[in-house]
Amino acid sequence: MKRILLLVAVLLLAFAGWVGWSNYGGEDEGRASAGTAPPSAERGAYLVKVGNCMACHTDRGGAPWAGGRPVETPFGTVYATNLTADPAHGLGRWSADEFWRALHHGRSRDGRLLYPVFPYTNYTAVTRADADAMFAYLRTVPPVARPNTPHQLRWPYSTQAALAVWRTLYFRPGTWQDQPAQAATWNRGAYLVRGLGHCSACHNTRNALGANSDVFGLSGGVIPMQDWYAPSLTSPHEAGVAQWSVQDVARLLRTGVANDATVVGPMAEVVLGSTQHLSAEDALAMGTYLKTLPQTDEPPGEDAPPVSARVAELGTRLYGEHCAQCHGERGEGRTGAYPPLAGNRAVTMAVTANLVQVVLGGGFAPSTEGNPRPFGMPPFVTLLSDADIAAVLTHIRTSWGNRAAPVSEFEVGQHRSGSFR
Repeated sequence: MKRILLLVAVLLLAFAGWVGWSNYGGEDEGRASAGTAPPSAERGAYLVKVGNCMACHTDRGGAPWAGGRPVETPFGTVYATNLTADPAHGLGRWSADEFWRALHHGRSRDGRLLYPVFPYTNYTAVTRADADAMFAYLRTVPPVARPNTPHQLRWPYSTQAALAVWRTLYFRPGTWQDQPAQAATWNRGAYLVRGLGHCSACHNTRNALGANSDVFGLSGGVIPMQDWYAPSLTSPHEAGVAQWSVQDVARLLRTGVANDATVVGPMAEVVLGSTQHLSAEDALAMGTYLKTLPQTDEPPGEDAPPVSARVAELGTRLYGEHCAQCHGERGEGRTGAYPPLAGNRAVTMAVTANLVQVVLGGGFAPSTEGNPRPFGMPPFVTLLSDADIAAVLTHIRTSWGNRAAPVSEFEVGQHRSGSFR
């Protein structure tokens, strides 16, 4: 018995040592300044837009960059921090090395481990030169004396010990390395998609502890707490762009519309706050990389089960009353205004969360320089019942050559009540 207890104690000590080393070891890598030239605050302003940093670090109705915005997670609420130049609550007393450590190692100035809601699992790939430029810009943001709001997380997720174990299991600091076999444009696009753009934070599945199954993977996933699905960028049946032109991918990123496609929901917010500000060269680089993602070759689903006469009649009638005026009698859409529904991958995807959300809450493309007056879809949450929405979506998914499974009333009810959270 004593031997067993001794063995357990040794294993626990070894695991504790592993956790400690993995969280606090090796942080000197990349700490030296990137070069002798002073970092450009102007370039930093561009980079923080590409990273969409302001979206989280500005509360609704609050001062820019002053933090306080709540981010709901399955483990509780994390509040974004103050990034203004305020010395007491913001970055006023930070050094460039400390800012780099936060991005690269996920550790704050005072040594605290940061929660991965701040996507340092991606930002670890950001180069030191870019980190210094971002810091140079943030130091120019006027100080706002707004104290940081304490996080509200359930135990044990609220503890640094639990976070240290999570990081040991799921986080490894990394340094971006171009792939010599690829062109400079491809490498630039990969760097932006994988690192600063942190696209996998949404477009990938997460396990029960909130960790990405593949930190750079883009195979699609439900966005926690939002009931939206970020479609797979590696599937021709979801949002893969292998068959698109690079120019069309870049246009979608910068304007929110292209190829009869329109971004809505969380992606509309990303375009509004981030990708519309991409330079033409960077947008093309991201398109170049996204086009080369290996595409899964899963076959379309089996033939959809038959739809009852009652549901078919109700769906047909509701579509004629509420949808046909914009989307056309046969789902053909209106070029430059309303996307077609016939043959639309967003309509026929196996995951129907986005369709239900658009009908309930409306669908609104972002207003961008390239598309300043976008068309939108009104919400039907108070006008249509769960049965109505299920019927009209079933009609859309099974008409004009679409061969997707029906949508159930129960499924709509779950989204209306937020049961998927």
